[in-house]
Amino acid sequence: MASLARDRLNDLDGKEWVKRTKSWFVVNPPPRSKSQIEHPAKFPQKLVDRFVELFTRESAWVIDPFAGVGSTLVSCRRLKRNAVGIELNEEFAAVANDDLLKQKGSGHQIMVVGDSRKALHLLENQFDGSPPAFDLLVTSPPYWNMLSKSRGGNATAHKERAEQGLKQTYSKSELDLGNLDAYDEYLAEIVGVLEAIGTFLKEGAYLVIVAQNMRDTDGQLRPIAWDLARNLSQTYELRQEQIWCQDNKRLGCWGFPTTYVSNVHHHYCLVLQKRQ
Repeated sequence: MASLARDRLNDLDGKEWVKRTKSWFVVNPPPRSKSQIEHPAKFPQKLVDRFVELFTRESAWVIDPFAGVGSTLVSCRRLKRNAVGIELNEEFAAVANDDLLKQKGSGHQIMVVGDSRKALHLLENQFDGSPPAFDLLVTSPPYWNMLSKSRGGNATAHKERAEQGLKQTYSKSELDLGNLDAYDEYLAEIVGVLEAIGTFLKEGAYLVIVAQNMRDTDGQLRPIAWDLARNLSQTYELRQEQIWCQDNKRLGCWGFPTTYVSNVHHHYCLVLQKRQ
């Protein structure tokens, strides 16, 4: 029994375990705070909760290399996990730190400001050469130049943000991977970050990558999630996918009446595992 307790993946009972194995789920995020809304693509804390609870136990270490306004860190504080987030944008990192102060919970949650492509150096420096071994990597990489692309003539959240004076992109920094124009370069950079952090993952640790395929302005589908899965499976074991469905997004009448263009209301949550 002692060995079984040590080997447990999580602290869920059988009933909750079964619920989390469903291959699709719906999460509709609540309204964001005034500071959080500055981020153009925050992913919901409930989404992070789902995977932190499934793939870790209390006191585990979690890392998010594209931390944004800190959904992963806040989730880990509430769920009594330790966490490290890496975020390029100092403004977003400050929002995360403010939200952490308001969240009840425990554990150590650390926001590191910097370029995630330098994660090895950032982590070594943050922990004086002895960073922890992480039990889980969970993240939503920046969208590939999606936020800056035209949405056509329909009213969209993107256009509403512009009218309200809110950010439509993550930043204007040349270091921001979301600003890369070349798709292959974007893909290689994201994969490079996620592969490099594998050095700090425990053997058998899980990774959850939340990504969305997109229709480019030329009408082509850019299979971001599928390409990430294919490329990352060269380094990690590709275990499963779960589909995050969003049924509270508005429908746009794209392409009517001549061209089929779908409303994309789902993300892929790719589940990978570090080889043992």
